[in-house]
Amino acid sequence: MPSSVDCQQLVAVAGDAIVVCDPEGVITLWNPAAQYMFGFSPEEALGQSLDLIIPQRLRARHWEGYRKTMETGQTRYGHDVLRVPGQHKDGRAMSISFTVALLHGADHKISGIASIIRDESAKFNEDRALRKRLAELEAKVGA
Repeated sequence: MPSSVDCQQLVAVAGDAIVVCDPEGVITLWNPAAQYMFGFSPEEALGQSLDLIIPQRLRARHWEGYRKTMETGQTRYGHDVLRVPGQHKDGRAMSISFTVALLHGADHKISGIASIIRDESAKFNEDRALRKRLAELEAKVGA
């Protein structure tokens, strides 16, 4: 089993953002990749709500799912990748994908949730441009 030093080093050097929240959605871990991805320093993010990176229009839906996961102890996003909009500190929209893992305390109750997040904004924009170009070409051929 890896030592706590090994785990801390893994979290620190991971290229994907690793964000851990408590059962209420308060950020308790924010690795360097999360800072790079979202623009918030650990001092700005730790102790704050996940609303920091969730676009306003999606917050109600997010919290509904979050509360359900905390109540049931079940999530389908441990294996399935969820792709959603995110929000950078400067307000710009992002396209992110992530998986989650439920964390349990010694009492076997959920103590938090860990998310492994990847910024897919460039790929999303590239795919959108390709779909637009394809639609334009199909319109020309069909015209």
